[in-house]
Amino acid sequence: MISARIRAMSGLHWLGLFGGLLAAWAMLFVMAVPAELRQAEALYGQALWQALCTPGDDAWSVLRLFIMWMIMSAGMMLPTALPALATYDDLGHVTPTAFWWLVAGYAAVWAGFSLLAAIAQTGLWRAGLIGLSGQSLSIWLTAALLGLGGLYQFSALKESCLAKCRAPLTFFMQHWDDGPWRMGLRLGAVCLGCCWALMALAFVGGVMNLGFMALAMVLMVLEKMPDIGRYVTRPLGVLLILAAGFWPAVQLIHTGG
Repeated sequence: MISARIRAMSGLHWLGLFGGLLAAWAMLFVMAVPAELRQAEALYGQALWQALCTPGDDAWSVLRLFIMWMIMSAGMMLPTALPALATYDDLGHVTPTAFWWLVAGYAAVWAGFSLLAAIAQTGLWRAGLIGLSGQSLSIWLTAALLGLGGLYQFSALKESCLAKCRAPLTFFMQHWDDGPWRMGLRLGAVCLGCCWALMALAFVGGVMNLGFMALAMVLMVLEKMPDIGRYVTRPLGVLLILAAGFWPAVQLIHTGG
């Protein structure tokens, strides 16, 4: 099975996809790390990259954050879709053009999510609930996000979307007549249904937190694996719900409130 997947991931279109993934993670690294490594400012152009992940009151703030969320979505979500993309490419009679239309449809859904996330980040920052790096400044916002993420792990919608992500061959056979663009939209929609609540947890520890991004990506990849996913989804939900319950008490004790 693994060797078949490796054979499927061949061709110039796959080279372009993996090149895009590497570029996305390189940009995320540059946006996140130079804040701590000031000596890299001249090399990386720190001010430019930091502007992409910093909210503001100017008219271009949401656009900059939208670009940042798009890069983050590409880096985190495309790896979770690789089995589905490989399945599509392995079905036969799939041209590189059709492959890219599928990817474009998938990306369009996450572009919509990125726009909503950029608007939400701007609104939460203006309300004083998150900092410039996107980290929660409110005990209760943190608890709400953790609780929402945990409860969503047990939802029927999450389970339905995961079932489709775990069976990409069945998904494509059901929707083959839709064409690659519409199948890409459908694939992006079910992927969004699986992962939006976990992506929203970026507001807990900071939007440009590389540790969160890497951990969340791995968890979302594992969730979509048919044999492993069921051992990840609900236990993760339990952990998030417990964290939501304990977080306010721990913080209030810590601050003496």
